[in-house]
Parts: sequence; C-alpha cells; structure tokens
Amino acid sequence: MNKNVMMKDIPQDDRPRERLIRNGAASLSNQELLALLLHSGTRNESVMQLAERLFSQFEGLELLREASIEELKQVKGIGEAKAVQLLASFEIGQRMARGLPHSRYTIRSPEDGADFVMEEMRTLKQEHFTVLFLNTKNQVLQKKTIFVGSLNASIVHPPLK
Repeated sequence: MNKNVMMKDIPQDDRPRERLIRNGAASLSNQELLALLLHSGTRNESVMQLAERLFSQFEGLELLREASIEELKQVKGIGEAKAVQLLASFEIGQRMARGLPHSRYTIRSPEDGADFVMEEMRTLKQEHFTVLFLNTKNQVLQKKTIFVGSLNASIVHPPLK
C-alpha cells in the first residue's frame, strides 16, 4: 500500500477495516491495526502515514505501549483523545494477555506467586514492591503495589509500633 495515498483514494475492498471484516484482524499489519485505532489522519497526512510515523518514532509496539500520554501528544497529529484511545487499547490487550481465570488464582508455592505477577511485572522499568493478599484457601483476593523504587532497588521498612 502506497503510504502517500489518502485512505479515500484506496479502493474500498483494500482498506484495512474492510480487510479485517473479510479476513480477520490477524491478516492486518501492525501499522494497519494502529491506523484503525487512530481512525483518522490529519489534513495533510493519511491515517496510514500517521500510523507508520508513530510506529517508526517509537521503534515498534513495545516502546509505543510504554509511552505516556505526553510523549504520544508530542507526535504531530496525536492529540489527547487519540493518545488516550491508544493507551486504553494497549491496557485492554495487557489485561487479556494476563488472562486471569474467572475463579480465584490459588498460590501453592513461591513459583505460583511469581507466575501470578510475572506477565505484568516483566516490562516494568523500576523495582516494585507488590503484595498479594490471600484468603484462608490461599486464593488471591487482591494485588497491591506498596512502593515503587529506583531502577534496581525498592527499599521498604516494616511499620514501627
């Protein structure tokens, strides 16, 4: 697909939305999926060009997913609404990837505890002190981050009575 062409100039059947409907989401490139989330480009740039520039500027999905609203808004053509839309879609994807079952997760070993938090914590850029609250059957009731530390340390002191 020629990146200098506006979406209205692409034949209807070749547009990402129609291809997704016809062939499924897996048939689209990352750029095309991003273009669908963005919905529109700017007056001088097609949504496909904007998606490609955004993808290129953040060097792929991983860094794009980690971008803040302010970092996204620095990209010409991305306002607060589009930045929020992108971050919300990435969060939905992360939550689905964590795929917590409908029943409560049971901790039977340290490995179970690590497995429970690993997917979410593996991409963190700082140390996090996270607590899992369990019921009497060792099922997770709540997960709470108590402290966020530096790049490689999280200093936590027990409360004094």
